[in-house]
Amino acid sequence: MDYNQLSDMAILQRIGAFVKHHRMDQNKSQDQLATAAGISRSTLSLLERGEKVNLITLIQVLRVLDQLQGLVSFEIKQTISPIEYLKVQKKYERQRIRNSHDITADNPPSEW
Repeated sequence: MDYNQLSDMAILQRIGAFVKHHRMDQNKSQDQLATAAGISRSTLSLLERGEKVNLITLIQVLRVLDQLQGLVSFEIKQTISPIEYLKVQKKYERQRIRNSHDITADNPPSEW
């Protein structure tokens, strides 16, 4: 489904249908869900019909329906720029191993 092609009202109606579907799937009445979400039954009814409601209302209803995982698309993934990546890689490059013949008289080998 390409949501970019839908009107705002069509998207609201899909959200309302989603809420209603999950409410009914969980065998909850509008009164039960509204009370658990801390909203009025009429506000829930508006949401299910695809009317405009506050965003906090949607979040409260989704929480009660255990459907907040739908918000995963809003996560911001930490990315690293190519330059920062090279800097990090350079930090972890292997250091040159010192040969035993490089040891000078100032630094005699350890007795250990």
